[in-house]
Amino acid sequence: MGCGGLDYRQQAQQMELKTGGMSISTSVNPDYSNMDMYEQSDSQGVLLSSSCLERNLPDMFHLWSDIFNSPHFDDEERLRVLVMMSAQELANGISYSGHMYAMTRAARSLTPTGELQETFGGMEQVKFMKRIAEMPDLTQVLRTLPRIKRHILNPLNMRCAVNSTPQKMSDAAGQLDNFMSNVASNKKDRKPVRSDITERPLDSLAAPGSGPSRKLITEPNFKPCQMKTFFPMPFPINFVSECIRTVPFTHEDYASLNILSRMMTAKYLHREIREKGGAYGGGARVGGGLFTFYSYRDPNSVQTLSTFRKSVDWVRSGQFTQQDIDEAKLSVFSAVDSPVAPSNKGMGRFLSGITDELKQAHRERLFAVTDKSLVDVAGRYLGIGQRTCGVAILGPENDIIKKDPSWVVK
Repeated sequence: MGCGGLDYRQQAQQMELKTGGMSISTSVNPDYSNMDMYEQSDSQGVLLSSSCLERNLPDMFHLWSDIFNSPHFDDEERLRVLVMMSAQELANGISYSGHMYAMTRAARSLTPTGELQETFGGMEQVKFMKRIAEMPDLTQVLRTLPRIKRHILNPLNMRCAVNSTPQKMSDAAGQLDNFMSNVASNKKDRKPVRSDITERPLDSLAAPGSGPSRKLITEPNFKPCQMKTFFPMPFPINFVSECIRTVPFTHEDYASLNILSRMMTAKYLHREIREKGGAYGGGARVGGGLFTFYSYRDPNSVQTLSTFRKSVDWVRSGQFTQQDIDEAKLSVFSAVDSPVAPSNKGMGRFLSGITDELKQAHRERLFAVTDKSLVDVAGRYLGIGQRTCGVAILGPENDIIKKDPSWVVK
């Protein structure tokens, strides 16, 4: 919408000329050792990122300063265009990324992080943006934006990461310090909204208060619960997901669940969901303390949920070979040790707090996974009666689901 002395066209032009891109997005980061904790700033996870050539560093920070200090919130027509574009993009995204929406929705009732991710980027967000786009008058929204800006763009809540060549690091750090001084007027001391916040140093070996830290919040009133949700959609295919609450990254069973998800995908789910069932794809994945099944552009709905359950029985009966395990390990390691672009070095640790030592411990646990440990975790976490799960389906009208009172139909 523009900032400082620039209208939105001039702002976009300067961003193109001086940077490799500037973005603001929501970011909810679960804790690596406790599924009921997530990173907390007063903005509850807003990620600002940008890149530029070294010679353009002052110009890039000047643009950020204008965004912080003097954004334009007075052009209702421009806001309407942006809202309409966003609402349309979200709605269009369902037909080709519906499995992501289904997975996000299925996870909603299982962890505090899942609930926030559904609010910020799931079907709840699609519904919210549609409602805003249909409002005849956006004056009230315009009045709300400055309050949101004061809440989010508060330097007291920020921690920063700089990625630069060693020769230019001191210059980049100096430019960052200048930027923080320029936006100091946005500082807004506020009483803590809640008392259940834990500060943990980003460097696990550092003394508390001696360096950057992550603010982690727990939701004492959050209780995981079973939920099955169906969204009728105007297309003839289904996106199906089932999420099961398991364990966080540092738990000793996480590695076995990780290998298990890859093996089930390659050796059972792909065959049953795609080759026999006719879906474009399907599989299982692990992350954020959840074990997630999914199918993509699937002609089946509740039948696929039955396939998910049969895949667990397949593992528990031991119908796999050592070669299957080894192939799954190779697949996992190709992701764990995949090359990191120079521009992204350090970002994983900055966002998640996972150190090289924690990663190495995870690698060692991956190496140690055996057939017995796979059967064991499948029974303890994925077996009927042992699990707390959420289910979501996006697809055409479904009489079976409508007649089943255990489903919530949106």
